[in-house]
Amino acid sequence: MLRRLASLLLILWALGFVWFSVFLPRPAGDDATDAAVVLTGGEGRIARGLEVLEDGQAKQLLVSGVDREVKPREFAVQYHVPSETMDCCVTLGFEAFDTRSNAAEAAGWIAQKKLRSVRLVTTDWHMRRAALELEAVIPADVRLIEDAVSSRPSFRILFMEYHKLLARQASRLWGG
Repeated sequence: MLRRLASLLLILWALGFVWFSVFLPRPAGDDATDAAVVLTGGEGRIARGLEVLEDGQAKQLLVSGVDREVKPREFAVQYHVPSETMDCCVTLGFEAFDTRSNAAEAAGWIAQKKLRSVRLVTTDWHMRRAALELEAVIPADVRLIEDAVSSRPSFRILFMEYHKLLARQASRLWGG
């Protein structure tokens, strides 16, 4: 009996990993939102957030997890952001250092701005866990649109992220 249970769990784990790896989240459509939240750490994330802002799909942008050494002017120069856009519409968040603290930083910003809809921008392999973390700390009436940046993750990245997602889901089930 124990061997069958272990076999079943192994099959479920393997099927879950295949699903996680093959069916990565996709970029969002053209839905407009009050704001976009970009989680730093992956190629193309900030560029996608700025594109969403420039295209009018979001009115404001939070870049969460910016290194404390980065100055707003340096950010603007590196990403070719006009100073008017930086002044009105871009907030750099310096408090986050991981996905969970990204969610906390974003939730505080969302509450402060009284936003009703938010576009979450992160890499496709990171989206499920990032959305899980953010949904856990924002009000239920805030509409969250997942806007995944397509990538070509390695097996190692997929393997690690799958297990982080499983651990986080298990933690939530047991009250963590």
